[in-house]
Amino acid sequence: MTNSNSEKNSSKKQRFRDIKQKRVSQVDNKNDPRVLHRHASKANRIKAVITDSFMLVMPLAYIVFYFIFEGREGFGEHKMLGWIYILLPLIIIQILFMAKSKYGQTPGMRAYNLALIDLKTREKPKTGIIVYRQMLSLLSFFVLGWITMFFRKDCRTLHELLSDTTLRYIPEQDNKLNKKHL
Repeated sequence: MTNSNSEKNSSKKQRFRDIKQKRVSQVDNKNDPRVLHRHASKANRIKAVITDSFMLVMPLAYIVFYFIFEGREGFGEHKMLGWIYILLPLIIIQILFMAKSKYGQTPGMRAYNLALIDLKTREKPKTGIIVYRQMLSLLSFFVLGWITMFFRKDCRTLHELLSDTTLRYIPEQDNKLNKKHL
């Protein structure tokens, strides 16, 4: 057992010497796949949801409150119908954003450089999976499925677990290209 530990230590020392004497270049983190595909942090997920709520939910709520129900009182009388009028278009708009963008992003995800990834293909999910995920996200919201992100190392929520998707950071070189298209 001590022999294997000493072998590991000697190989680390040799690698350090090789790097220091510039016989071997130091590993570049930009090309490391573990760095390129880091899971999105809890903070950035929450910030993306808040950004989406202001950019997408608020205009929809305003339209429903004042154009459909002609005021808050009308909305108050028909709360369930009002929330359906807000949430159904919200899901459709999010699906359209995710289906049309290169990385499956809503405006909030784009603001924080997050990409939606299908864990089976390691690429942007197909439209059917995006639709499934968004329907599950509504269910996840009502049954507090978003709390699962606080108990998991990869920060995945209930709807991400069920749809086998996740949010990851966009690689830096692609991020620069993504910002040029704004």
